[in-house]
Amino acid sequence: MRIALAQQAAGPDTRENLDRALAAMEAAGNAGADLVAFPEIVLYRFFPQHEQFAGARELAEPIPGPTADRIAAKSRELGLVTVFNMYEAADGERFDSSPVFDADGSLLGVTRMVHITDYACFHERAYYAPGNCGAPVYATQAGRVGVAICYDRHYPEYMRALGVGGAELVVIPQAGALDEWPEGMYEAEVRTAAFQNGYFAALCNRVGQEERLTFAGESFIVDPVGKILATGKRLEEDLLVVDLDLAQCAASPARTLFWQDRRPELYGDWLL
Repeated sequence: MRIALAQQAAGPDTRENLDRALAAMEAAGNAGADLVAFPEIVLYRFFPQHEQFAGARELAEPIPGPTADRIAAKSRELGLVTVFNMYEAADGERFDSSPVFDADGSLLGVTRMVHITDYACFHERAYYAPGNCGAPVYATQAGRVGVAICYDRHYPEYMRALGVGGAELVVIPQAGALDEWPEGMYEAEVRTAAFQNGYFAALCNRVGQEERLTFAGESFIVDPVGKILATGKRLEEDLLVVDLDLAQCAASPARTLFWQDRRPELYGDWLL
C-alpha cells in the first residue's frame, strides 16, 4: 500500500478548503498513492478552541451529503481510498466523524470520535456528541483500515479494539497544537499502540496558526514494530507519501508472539 497524508491548514473559506482537499487528493493520486488521509475537521478553522463559536452547528453536514459526495466522486475518479474527517449532522446530534470511501467511491462507513474532552482551547463537549459506532475496521481495496480520531488515540482499549478487528493500518486524523504535550509524547503513544497491536499507524495532523492555537504538523507513519518510517514538515503544509508492506502485520511480534498469550476472558467485554 502506498499511503499519502495530506497535512493541511484550514483557512476561513470552507469552499476554498474543500477545493484544496480535492487538489491534495489529485496530488496523492499523481504520486501513486492507494490511500489518502486528512487531518481532523480539515474544512474549518478549529472551532473547539472557543468555548462558544457562533454558527458552529450550521457547519455540520449529513454523510452522505454535499461535501461527502464530492469526496466520494473524487475517490472514484482517482481510484483512491480516502479517509476524510468532517463535522457530521446525524439523528439530531453533531459528531466529529471520518467517512471512509473505497477506491470506487463507495462509502464503506463512518467512524465517530468516541471520547470527547473539554479543557483549555479544546472545548469539544460543546460541539460533539460521543460517537456511537464502536471501532469499525473497513475492508478497503488497499487493505483493512481502522480510524482513531484524535483524542481516541489516548485510549489503549480503543486502539486494541481496532487490532482485534483486524486492522492493518490505523489512520489518526488529528488537531495537535504546538507544544501541547511533552516533546515526543505523540510519537511514543502511537509507536506503542502499533507495536502492541501489530499494525501500521498513520497520524495526519493539522498545521497553521489560528486564533488561539498553532497546529504543529509533523504528521508521521509508524510500522508494526513501532519504528517511525517518515515525518511531515513542522509548521508547513506537506503531502507525506510512504510505501507500506502490509505483510509485516502478520509477521509482527504482536501477531506472532504477544497475542497468542492473551487472556481475553479476563479483560471484560470492551477489551475483548
